[in-house]
Amino acid sequence: MAAGIRPGTRRPTGPETTGTPRPPLVRELLLVTALFVVYKFGRRLANGHETRAFHNADRVWDWERALHLPGEGAVQSLLLHDETLVRVANTFYATVHFPATIAFLVWLYVRRPAHYLWSRRVLALVTTAALALHILLPLAPPRMLASAGLVDTAQVYGPSVYAATPDTDTMANQFAAMPSLHFGWALMVAIGLITAVRGRWRWLWLLHPVLTLLVIVGTANHYWLDALVATALLGAALFLVPRPERVRDGRTVAVRVHRAPAPRPDAAPETAHAPESALTSGRTGLVSESADAPVLAEALR
Repeated sequence: MAAGIRPGTRRPTGPETTGTPRPPLVRELLLVTALFVVYKFGRRLANGHETRAFHNADRVWDWERALHLPGEGAVQSLLLHDETLVRVANTFYATVHFPATIAFLVWLYVRRPAHYLWSRRVLALVTTAALALHILLPLAPPRMLASAGLVDTAQVYGPSVYAATPDTDTMANQFAAMPSLHFGWALMVAIGLITAVRGRWRWLWLLHPVLTLLVIVGTANHYWLDALVATALLGAALFLVPRPERVRDGRTVAVRVHRAPAPRPDAAPETAHAPESALTSGRTGLVSESADAPVLAEALR
């Protein structure tokens, strides 16, 4: 008999409900820490290319105008109407980026190990590609571009995570505007949570990258194109890294195959059906439907 398939069977695998073993905590801490250290030191390797960075900034600014993208100043003008709003935006830029991503990974590690591994691999791939672009394509942010006419809101209103002059900044590379990892990571947080949970309210997580985009543009730390390039890199990483199983109502849906039980040794074979007429010894005779296989074979000789 053909095997039967019954969808919707669920695995009782504990709190994480994913059926994937949780990776060792120490190993994951070391991997994430190593990724952070490489990212920080890699960004510092791109320092000292001010001339190229400003030349690239002029080109990006011209490309945005050629593509008819909205000016970054349109978003900043909304923030500048209220000093409190500007400070909130600066604080968001300075404090939400890393803690939100870490909280996202911690929650997935505890509750959705399969989605944690997927998200960590995607973030690592995006960050590596972004670091390569930061080194190959140094780019001054719009707040440094005189022709943009934008305000460095962090320096004017505070708080700021960057030194007043880029050459004295030992903690960050201020010429690593493209792509924007602020936006790329925020978009992955939203996608990861929407994929890992169920419920109609999960789509509200998209507010996180939307708010991040308005903040990074309004504070003149990034161009629109920085976010577009980050989106393209994330899309490529999502294509290359296989997704985990889909989750429904907090549980991973599994499919179990039920095979027909093997016949017992002492079971009688199924009844064989013969044709309604058969020729035996030159005469037409009717073979009984209850005849077993050996009798039928002997009759047909």
